[in-house]
Amino acid sequence: MKGTDVSPSTTLNLVLALSMFAASAGLAQDFPTRPVRIIVPFSPGGPADFLPRVIGAKLSQLWNQPVVVENRTGGAGNIGMAMGAKATPDGYTLTSAPGGNIAVNPYMYPNLSYDVFKDFTPITLMGTVQNVLVLNPSVPAKTVPELIALAKQQPGKLTFGSGGVGSYNHLAGELLKSMAQIDLLHVPYKGIGDAVAAMLGGQISMAFVQVSSVKPYIDSGRLRPLAIASPQRNPVIPNVPTMNEAGNFKGFEAVSWYALVGPAGVPRNIVRRVQADVAQAVQTPEVHEKMVSIGADPVGGTPEQLREYMRAESDRYGPLIRKLGIKAE
Repeated sequence: MKGTDVSPSTTLNLVLALSMFAASAGLAQDFPTRPVRIIVPFSPGGPADFLPRVIGAKLSQLWNQPVVVENRTGGAGNIGMAMGAKATPDGYTLTSAPGGNIAVNPYMYPNLSYDVFKDFTPITLMGTVQNVLVLNPSVPAKTVPELIALAKQQPGKLTFGSGGVGSYNHLAGELLKSMAQIDLLHVPYKGIGDAVAAMLGGQISMAFVQVSSVKPYIDSGRLRPLAIASPQRNPVIPNVPTMNEAGNFKGFEAVSWYALVGPAGVPRNIVRRVQADVAQAVQTPEVHEKMVSIGADPVGGTPEQLREYMRAESDRYGPLIRKLGIKAE
């Protein structure tokens, strides 16, 4: 039948397509052939720095090439992010991007030199860190409903601390205020460690803090946990309910998260190679245990999942920041 004939031009196109596919696969197989750099837009210490170092060490073994973490600080992480956006899109320069730099900073810094959705290639979500709402025990509330009732009786008198204006601790408190329709006074500090110290000293009432940072104080009774700011309970403190369980706050989520991204235009096959190897790395016992030790949940999801998550988090915080008129200090 003539319908089954294949023209010379079709055959040529098929051969070219297969050749391009083979070359593409070979490129991913060969990657990397030299050291890979991961830019961290913050100082050493903290999950944004810890995760790429731990994961990078395993990638170095898988790739037989050095993975070098480079801290480029300043501008609330915006300087390092800008460097990552302007890098050559060949997979050899990646960026460890905290969720705040993707979903919060674009709304607080109107003159950023990059667009997080146009100038970056999503690769994978390395991990997430849950936050917990904790109180100074002097606050006479042992459940979220009791806290809300107390806040309504004393509008503006209960205080919540944060690591600064626009931080996740701050926005989590604002989410609580908005969803519960209560009036709490925000007290920003230079870092969440200072806020925790103030809470321990009784200067502030409460704060949303990463679980690993306050676990010793919870165990000793110096801080009272009320709820996990995430859809799932935390295995480190399994008896603490989620915000939805504790107070019927459906959709309440204030999770710290850390993505691995590249500049726009990184070849798809290299993106897939890096994502697959990160997913493999975070499931190895040594990397998994180190991540869990700081309260991080390993993820290693697909680029598509990361892009969707980036958009969802941006849609969560953007309207809130605009409504409150929060600006960078």
